[in-house]
Order: sequence, then C-alpha cells, then structure tokens
Amino acid sequence: MELTVYKINGETTGRKVDLDESIFGIEPNDHAIYLDTKLYLANQRQGTHAARERSQVSGSTRKLKRQKGTGGARSGDINSPVFVGGGRVFGPRPRTYGFKLNKKVKQLARKSALSYKAVQEKITVIEDFSFDKPRTKGYIEMLTKLNVFDKKTLLVVSESNNNVYLSARNLGQAKVSSVLSLNTYEILNAQNILFVESALPVVNQILSAE
Repeated sequence: MELTVYKINGETTGRKVDLDESIFGIEPNDHAIYLDTKLYLANQRQGTHAARERSQVSGSTRKLKRQKGTGGARSGDINSPVFVGGGRVFGPRPRTYGFKLNKKVKQLARKSALSYKAVQEKITVIEDFSFDKPRTKGYIEMLTKLNVFDKKTLLVVSESNNNVYLSARNLGQAKVSSVLSLNTYEILNAQNILFVESALPVVNQILSAE
C-alpha cells in the first residue's frame, strides 16, 4: 500500500511511502486483538483493593456467650463476620490482574490492528517535525490542516519528543506515543493514526522481528 507524505500544514511533500504488506496488509486475527487488549486493560488496574478479615479486625476475642442453653445460635467473638463490625468473609486482597501473553501473539495483535486501520484508510504519514517549545496551539493547527482535529487521533513518533507530547497533553482526543510503547488498544481506540515518516522503519523493524 502506497501513501502520500504530508507536511504539518496539510500540503503534500511530493513523496510517497510504501507500507509493509506483512504488517499493514495481513488478515487480522480478532482473537489475538482480544487477548492483547484484555492484557493492556488488566495491567491498568491497580489491584490495591483490600478488606479486613476476621483475624485483622480490632476487637476482643472473648466468647460472647456460653455455647449452649441460650436458645440462640452459638457464637464466638465479636470479630465474627455475622456481627456488625466483624471481619469480612473471603474479602478482596491486593493482587495483580496481568497475565502472560506470548510475544508473537502481541505482535500479531498489533499487526492486525494496523491492518484494520490501513483497510479503513485511517493512516496518514507526515514528515518529521518538532516544536521549539510546547505549543498546544501549533498542534491544534496541525490537526486542523490535516482535517483530523475533530477526530480521536494517535500520533506515532520514532522516539520520545517531550515538546510534542506536552503540546498534545491538554487535548482530550489527541494522544502521542513512541513506536516502542505502541500497543493494540491505542491503535484501535484512535479514529485516525498519524505516523511520522521516520517512525515507519522502526515499526517495520520491531514487528518484523522473530
């Protein structure tokens, strides 16, 4: 697939780039996408939830009443889960929700997501650029010139660029990601993906590696 390279002012550079068919033109694997997205969302969970169980509640361990002869159910100490203020039975404990996923499955998921975007013609390639300082107004102008300002966009850069990142940080629908941190969820969550020209060879290198 051949795409035109644009300037940040919306004009064409006169150059074109070829998208690697082994990355942007495969038959998407929906199950791999599901697994990788599930892993990403699971890793976003803090897992710090906790509840005090019977042994952790502060209270006396004195037996409340004698075992037999009261006409009611037998009971132990005040920390019993059946009493108000007692411990919780099988309460939540801190844990991690992540799970293991093979590297090749992750690669297949990202290739599948990129292939979906390529088929939908939602990928735009722009020439390399940078800002002297964080400029949200300049980032808005770029998105407007490229006709994607009203869309949820993901800009993929070849390496971390702090000024570009800070320029987009206050825009709710704009996100900047380096190639190394590109993931399936962000690809699918964006309506349009903007690739900096120098990022494409890095994408090819990462997703083509065995």
